[in-house]
Amino acid sequence: MQLRHLTVEQIKAWINQEPGLTEQDIAELEMDPRVSVRRLAACCRHRQASLRQEEARLQELARQEEELHRQGIFPVAGIDEAGRGALAGPLVVAAVMFPPGVRPAGLNDSKQLTGKQRQLLYEQIKQTAADVAVVIVDREVIDRLNILRATWQAMTEAVGKLRPRPQHCLVDGNQVPALGVDQTAIVGGDGKCLSIAAASIVAKVVRDNIMLELGRRYPQYGFARHKGYCTREHMRALKAYGPCPEHRRSFQPVNDCMTTQLTLPWDGVAP
Repeated sequence: MQLRHLTVEQIKAWINQEPGLTEQDIAELEMDPRVSVRRLAACCRHRQASLRQEEARLQELARQEEELHRQGIFPVAGIDEAGRGALAGPLVVAAVMFPPGVRPAGLNDSKQLTGKQRQLLYEQIKQTAADVAVVIVDREVIDRLNILRATWQAMTEAVGKLRPRPQHCLVDGNQVPALGVDQTAIVGGDGKCLSIAAASIVAKVVRDNIMLELGRRYPQYGFARHKGYCTREHMRALKAYGPCPEHRRSFQPVNDCMTTQLTLPWDGVAP
C-alpha cells in the first residue's frame, strides 16, 4: 500500500482496522517523512513486541498442560481455591479444563489482576474452557471438617463435576487429596500453570461476589473491602460486634471474640 498518499487520519484508521501489520508495512511507516506517521510506526513496533512477549508468557504458562498433551494425556484440569485463610464467608474451589492450544490473553494469577481484569477474564474463561466446575463450601462445613479437609473434599467434588472427566489434575499447593485421577501439586501454581491460573480467577470472582452480598447483609464488618480476611478493620469489627453467622468459629481469631456481647440482630438467627 502506498501510505504516503494517505492522510495521517487515514493511516490511523488503516492501522486500527488491520489485524496484523507486516514488517514491510511498519518499515514503510518508518520511512514516511511525516513525524506523526513515524510515531505511529514506533507505536506499532511497541505493540507487536508486547504481543510477542505476551504470547511467550502464555506459552510458558501452558507448559505443564502442553507436556501432558504431548504424552497423550487429555483432558487436563487445573484446580485452585479462594477463601481458605479468611475468617468469614465460604471457601470456593474451582476446576478448569481448556482444549489444547486455548490460551486466553491476559490470563494470570488472580492476585496479579485488578477486579475488572478478573471479571473480564472470568467471562472469557467460561466461553473458551472445555468445562468449568465450582464448589462452594459454607462456614458450617468448614467448622465441622476443618479447613484442610473441607478444601480437599471440595476439590474432589469439583473434579467429579467436570465433563469429560479429566485424566490429570494440576493442583495449586504442596498437598493434594486423592482425587481419583493422576495429579500433580504445584507450589505457586496459580502463577505457573495456565489452568490453575484460570481456576484461581474463577474461584476469586465467585467468592468476591458472595462477599459483596454478605457485605450488604452485614455492613458492620466491611466484607466488601477485605472479603472476610484478617485485617485490622475486620478485627476491630469482630471485637466490637462479635461474630456474625458467616464467621468461622473454628478459626482462633473468631473464637477469641465469641465472648463479645452482641449488639446487632442477625436476621433472627443466633450466631
